[in-house]
Amino acid sequence: METTQIKTRSGLSFTADVAGPAGGVLVLLLHGFPESRHSWRGAMPELAKAGYRAVAPDQRGYSPGARPDPANLDNYLFDKLVADAIDIADASGAEGKRFHLVGHDWGGQVSWGVAHKHPERLASLTVLSRPHPLSFRRALQDDPDQKNRSRHHGKFLEPDTAEKLLADDAKRMREGLFGQSAESVKQHLGILGSKPALESALAWYRANKGLSGDFGVTQVPTLYIWGDADATVGPHAAKGTADFVSAAYGLEVLPGVGHFVMDQAAARATELLLAHLRKHPA
Repeated sequence: METTQIKTRSGLSFTADVAGPAGGVLVLLLHGFPESRHSWRGAMPELAKAGYRAVAPDQRGYSPGARPDPANLDNYLFDKLVADAIDIADASGAEGKRFHLVGHDWGGQVSWGVAHKHPERLASLTVLSRPHPLSFRRALQDDPDQKNRSRHHGKFLEPDTAEKLLADDAKRMREGLFGQSAESVKQHLGILGSKPALESALAWYRANKGLSGDFGVTQVPTLYIWGDADATVGPHAAKGTADFVSAAYGLEVLPGVGHFVMDQAAARATELLLAHLRKHPA
Protein backbone atom coordinates (compact mmCIF):
# COMPACT_ATOMS: atom_id res chain seq x y z
CA MET A 1 0.00 0.00 0.00
CA GLU A 2 1.28 3.46 -0.85
CA THR A 3 0.06 7.00 -0.28
CA THR A 4 -0.19 9.29 -3.27
CA GLN A 5 -1.90 12.43 -4.58
CA ILE A 6 -4.76 12.02 -7.06
CA LYS A 7 -5.29 15.15 -9.13
CA THR A 8 -8.74 15.47 -10.67
CA ARG A 9 -10.23 17.47 -13.50
CA SER A 10 -11.68 19.88 -10.94
CA GLY A 11 -8.17 21.01 -10.00
CA LEU A 12 -8.33 19.41 -6.56
CA SER A 13 -5.65 17.03 -5.30
CA PHE A 14 -6.77 14.21 -3.01
CA THR A 15 -4.44 12.36 -0.66
CA ALA A 16 -5.16 8.66 -1.13
CA ASP A 17 -3.93 5.23 -0.12
CA VAL A 18 -3.74 2.83 -3.06
CA ALA A 19 -3.07 -0.90 -3.25
CA GLY A 20 -3.27 -3.62 -5.86
CA PRO A 21 -2.35 -3.85 -9.53
CA ALA A 22 -2.69 -0.67 -11.56
CA GLY A 23 -4.71 -2.55 -14.17
CA GLY A 24 -7.07 -4.12 -11.66
CA VAL A 25 -10.76 -3.26 -11.50
CA LEU A 26 -11.17 -0.18 -9.30
CA VAL A 27 -12.68 -0.42 -5.84
CA LEU A 28 -13.19 3.13 -4.54
CA LEU A 29 -13.57 3.39 -0.75
CA LEU A 30 -15.12 6.50 0.82
CA HIS A 31 -14.73 7.17 4.56
CA GLY A 32 -17.15 8.81 6.97
CA PHE A 33 -16.95 11.37 9.80
CA PRO A 34 -14.94 11.72 11.96
CA GLU A 35 -12.63 9.30 10.19
CA SER A 36 -10.29 9.32 7.21
CA ARG A 37 -8.81 7.11 4.51
CA HIS A 38 -7.19 5.07 7.29
CA SER A 39 -10.55 3.46 8.11
CA TRP A 40 -10.03 1.10 5.13
CA ARG A 41 -6.58 -0.20 6.16
CA GLY A 42 -8.08 -3.60 7.08
CA ALA A 43 -9.75 -4.13 3.70
CA MET A 44 -7.15 -2.82 1.27
CA PRO A 45 -4.55 -5.62 1.51
CA GLU A 46 -7.26 -8.24 0.93
CA LEU A 47 -8.67 -6.34 -2.03
CA ALA A 48 -5.18 -6.09 -3.48
CA LYS A 49 -4.59 -9.83 -3.00
CA ALA A 50 -7.81 -10.48 -4.92
CA GLY A 51 -6.48 -8.45 -7.85
CA TYR A 52 -8.48 -5.25 -7.37
CA ARG A 53 -7.09 -1.72 -7.49
CA ALA A 54 -8.16 -0.33 -4.12
CA VAL A 55 -8.20 3.46 -3.74
CA ALA A 56 -9.12 5.15 -0.44
CA PRO A 57 -8.97 8.96 -0.57
CA ASP A 58 -9.25 11.57 2.12
CA GLN A 59 -12.26 13.36 0.71
CA ARG A 60 -13.07 17.02 0.08
CA GLY A 61 -11.99 19.12 3.04
CA TYR A 62 -10.04 16.27 4.59
CA SER A 63 -7.25 16.45 1.99
CA PRO A 64 -5.16 19.64 2.24
CA GLY A 65 -5.06 19.84 -1.56
CA ALA A 66 -8.84 19.53 -1.81
CA ARG A 67 -9.91 22.00 0.84
CA PRO A 68 -11.88 24.93 -0.57
CA ASP A 69 -12.96 27.62 1.90
CA PRO A 70 -15.52 26.07 4.31
CA ALA A 71 -16.94 29.51 5.02
CA ASN A 72 -18.50 29.29 1.56
CA LEU A 73 -20.82 26.32 2.00
CA ASP A 74 -21.40 26.13 -1.75
CA ASN A 75 -18.00 24.45 -1.87
CA TYR A 76 -19.39 21.48 0.06
CA LEU A 77 -22.80 20.94 -1.53
CA PHE A 78 -23.78 17.33 -2.02
CA ASP A 79 -23.54 17.38 -5.82
CA LYS A 80 -19.88 18.37 -5.52
CA LEU A 81 -19.18 15.50 -3.13
CA VAL A 82 -20.77 13.11 -5.62
CA ALA A 83 -18.81 14.64 -8.50
CA ASP A 84 -15.58 14.19 -6.54
CA ALA A 85 -16.15 10.43 -6.37
CA ILE A 86 -16.56 10.18 -10.14
CA ASP A 87 -13.58 12.46 -10.73
CA ILE A 88 -11.36 10.39 -8.41
CA ALA A 89 -12.48 7.17 -10.11
CA ASP A 90 -11.69 8.61 -13.53
CA ALA A 91 -8.29 9.86 -12.39
CA SER A 92 -7.58 6.40 -10.92
CA GLY A 93 -7.85 4.64 -14.26
CA ALA A 94 -11.58 3.94 -14.44
CA GLU A 95 -12.62 6.67 -16.90
CA GLY A 96 -15.28 5.21 -19.16
CA LYS A 97 -15.30 2.01 -17.11
CA ARG A 98 -17.49 0.53 -14.41
CA PHE A 99 -16.08 0.26 -10.91
CA HIS A 100 -17.06 -0.90 -7.43
CA LEU A 101 -18.00 1.72 -4.84
CA VAL A 102 -17.82 1.25 -1.07
CA GLY A 103 -18.80 3.86 1.53
CA HIS A 104 -19.20 4.21 5.27
CA ASP A 105 -21.25 6.84 7.13
CA TRP A 106 -20.99 10.11 5.14
CA GLY A 107 -19.04 8.18 2.52
CA GLY A 108 -22.05 5.90 2.35
CA GLN A 109 -24.36 8.86 1.82
CA VAL A 110 -22.17 10.00 -1.07
CA SER A 111 -22.13 6.46 -2.43
CA TRP A 112 -25.93 6.31 -2.48
CA GLY A 113 -25.82 9.62 -4.36
CA VAL A 114 -23.36 8.29 -6.93
CA ALA A 115 -25.51 5.19 -7.44
CA HIS A 116 -28.54 7.41 -8.06
CA LYS A 117 -26.87 9.85 -10.44
CA HIS A 118 -24.43 7.52 -12.21
CA PRO A 119 -25.81 3.96 -12.01
CA GLU A 120 -24.20 3.04 -15.33
CA ARG A 121 -20.74 3.60 -13.82
CA LEU A 122 -21.11 1.14 -10.95
CA ALA A 123 -20.69 -2.62 -11.06
CA SER A 124 -21.70 -2.82 -7.42
CA LEU A 125 -22.40 -0.73 -4.34
CA THR A 126 -21.49 -1.60 -0.76
CA VAL A 127 -22.55 0.65 2.11
CA LEU A 128 -21.61 0.28 5.76
CA SER A 129 -23.80 1.75 8.52
CA ARG A 130 -25.53 4.52 6.53
CA PRO A 131 -28.99 3.38 5.37
CA HIS A 132 -30.53 4.43 2.09
CA PRO A 133 -31.27 8.17 2.43
CA LEU A 134 -34.98 7.69 1.71
CA SER A 135 -35.21 5.05 4.42
CA PHE A 136 -33.26 7.32 6.76
CA ARG A 137 -35.60 10.24 6.06
CA ARG A 138 -38.65 8.06 6.64
CA ALA A 139 -37.23 6.84 9.95
CA LEU A 140 -36.46 10.39 11.08
CA GLN A 141 -40.08 11.33 10.37
CA ASP A 142 -41.77 8.24 11.83
CA ASP A 143 -39.44 6.77 14.43
CA PRO A 144 -38.76 8.70 17.68
CA ASP A 145 -35.86 6.36 18.41
CA GLN A 146 -34.08 7.38 15.20
CA LYS A 147 -34.65 11.05 15.94
CA ASN A 148 -32.92 10.54 19.27
CA ARG A 149 -30.04 8.62 17.69
CA SER A 150 -29.47 11.44 15.18
CA ARG A 151 -29.66 14.35 17.60
CA HIS A 152 -25.89 14.95 17.35
CA HIS A 153 -26.33 16.21 13.78
CA GLY A 154 -27.75 19.47 15.10
CA LYS A 155 -24.69 20.03 17.28
CA PHE A 156 -22.46 19.94 14.22
CA LEU A 157 -24.21 23.02 12.83
CA GLU A 158 -23.17 25.27 15.73
CA PRO A 159 -20.36 27.73 14.90
CA ASP A 160 -18.12 26.78 17.83
CA THR A 161 -18.30 23.01 17.31
CA ALA A 162 -14.76 22.67 15.94
CA GLU A 163 -13.28 24.47 18.93
CA LYS A 164 -15.24 22.27 21.33
CA LEU A 165 -14.23 19.07 19.59
CA LEU A 166 -10.55 20.02 19.53
CA ALA A 167 -10.39 21.30 23.11
CA ASP A 168 -8.40 19.40 25.72
CA ASP A 169 -6.36 17.46 23.16
CA ALA A 170 -9.47 16.65 21.10
CA LYS A 171 -11.06 14.85 24.05
CA ARG A 172 -14.58 14.84 22.60
CA MET A 173 -13.41 13.49 19.25
CA ARG A 174 -11.40 10.76 20.95
CA GLU A 175 -14.47 9.79 22.97
CA GLY A 176 -16.66 9.89 19.86
CA LEU A 177 -14.45 7.38 18.06
CA PHE A 178 -15.70 4.69 20.43
CA GLY A 179 -14.66 1.11 19.91
CA GLN A 180 -11.51 2.03 18.03
CA SER A 181 -7.90 1.34 18.94
CA ALA A 182 -5.56 4.06 20.12
CA GLU A 183 -3.64 3.72 16.84
CA SER A 184 -6.83 4.22 14.81
CA VAL A 185 -7.75 7.34 16.75
CA LYS A 186 -4.22 8.69 16.29
CA GLN A 187 -4.41 8.16 12.52
CA HIS A 188 -7.79 9.86 12.14
CA LEU A 189 -6.76 12.81 14.32
CA GLY A 190 -3.65 13.12 12.16
CA ILE A 191 -6.06 14.11 9.39
CA LEU A 192 -8.82 15.92 11.32
CA GLY A 193 -6.94 17.25 14.33
CA SER A 194 -6.54 20.80 13.02
CA LYS A 195 -9.19 23.50 12.90
CA PRO A 196 -8.98 24.05 9.09
CA ALA A 197 -9.54 20.35 8.46
CA LEU A 198 -12.30 19.95 11.03
CA GLU A 199 -14.17 23.08 9.88
CA SER A 200 -14.07 21.69 6.34
CA ALA A 201 -15.35 18.30 7.48
CA LEU A 202 -18.17 19.94 9.43
CA ALA A 203 -19.07 21.94 6.31
CA TRP A 204 -20.48 18.69 4.91
CA TYR A 205 -23.21 18.86 7.58
CA ARG A 206 -23.70 22.61 7.33
CA ALA A 207 -24.04 22.64 3.56
CA ASN A 208 -26.34 19.62 3.42
CA LYS A 209 -28.83 19.93 6.26
CA GLY A 210 -31.51 17.31 6.67
CA LEU A 211 -29.82 14.60 4.58
CA SER A 212 -30.23 16.73 1.49
CA GLY A 213 -29.57 15.41 -1.98
CA ASP A 214 -31.53 13.97 -4.88
CA PHE A 215 -32.27 10.27 -4.41
CA GLY A 216 -34.47 7.59 -5.88
CA VAL A 217 -34.69 3.83 -5.80
CA THR A 218 -31.19 2.40 -6.23
CA GLN A 219 -30.72 0.34 -9.40
CA VAL A 220 -27.22 -0.96 -8.62
CA PRO A 221 -26.52 -4.36 -7.00
CA THR A 222 -26.17 -3.44 -3.34
CA LEU A 223 -24.77 -4.90 -0.16
CA TYR A 224 -25.73 -3.10 3.04
CA ILE A 225 -23.79 -3.93 6.21
CA TRP A 226 -25.17 -2.78 9.56
CA GLY A 227 -24.08 -3.51 13.10
CA ASP A 228 -27.04 -4.01 15.42
CA ALA A 229 -25.21 -2.12 18.20
CA ASP A 230 -24.92 1.02 16.05
CA ALA A 231 -25.81 3.92 18.36
CA THR A 232 -26.61 6.26 15.45
CA VAL A 233 -28.68 4.06 13.10
CA GLY A 234 -31.63 2.07 14.38
CA PRO A 235 -33.36 -1.00 12.92
CA HIS A 236 -36.22 1.01 11.37
CA ALA A 237 -33.88 2.86 9.00
CA ALA A 238 -31.52 -0.08 8.48
CA LYS A 239 -34.08 -2.74 7.63
CA GLY A 240 -36.17 -0.28 5.65
CA THR A 241 -33.33 0.16 3.18
CA ALA A 242 -34.59 -2.89 1.28
CA ASP A 243 -37.62 -0.85 0.18
CA PHE A 244 -35.40 1.47 -1.83
CA VAL A 245 -33.21 -0.93 -3.83
CA SER A 246 -34.66 -2.50 -6.99
CA ALA A 247 -31.52 -4.41 -8.02
CA ALA A 248 -29.98 -7.43 -6.29
CA TYR A 249 -29.82 -6.61 -2.60
CA GLY A 250 -28.39 -8.12 0.53
CA LEU A 251 -28.55 -6.97 4.16
CA GLU A 252 -25.89 -8.32 6.49
CA VAL A 253 -26.48 -7.65 10.19
CA LEU A 254 -23.39 -7.93 12.39
CA PRO A 255 -24.41 -8.82 15.96
CA GLY A 256 -22.84 -6.69 18.66
CA VAL A 257 -21.03 -4.43 16.20
CA GLY A 258 -21.40 -0.67 16.44
CA HIS A 259 -21.19 2.19 13.97
CA PHE A 260 -17.50 1.85 13.10
CA VAL A 261 -17.76 -1.49 11.34
CA MET A 262 -14.28 -1.55 9.81
CA ASP A 263 -12.67 -1.01 13.19
CA GLN A 264 -14.77 -3.55 15.05
CA ALA A 265 -15.33 -6.28 12.44
CA ALA A 266 -12.90 -5.62 9.59
CA ALA A 267 -12.29 -9.27 8.73
CA ARG A 268 -16.00 -10.15 8.47
CA ALA A 269 -16.91 -6.96 6.60
CA THR A 270 -14.07 -7.51 4.12
CA GLU A 271 -15.13 -11.12 3.59
CA LEU A 272 -18.68 -9.98 2.80
CA LEU A 273 -17.40 -7.23 0.52
CA LEU A 274 -15.21 -9.58 -1.52
CA ALA A 275 -18.07 -12.03 -1.96
CA HIS A 276 -20.30 -9.21 -3.19
CA LEU A 277 -17.67 -8.01 -5.68
CA ARG A 278 -17.26 -11.53 -7.08
CA LYS A 279 -21.03 -11.80 -7.63
CA HIS A 280 -21.09 -8.60 -9.67
CA PRO A 281 -17.93 -8.36 -11.79
CA ALA A 282 -17.21 -5.20 -13.72
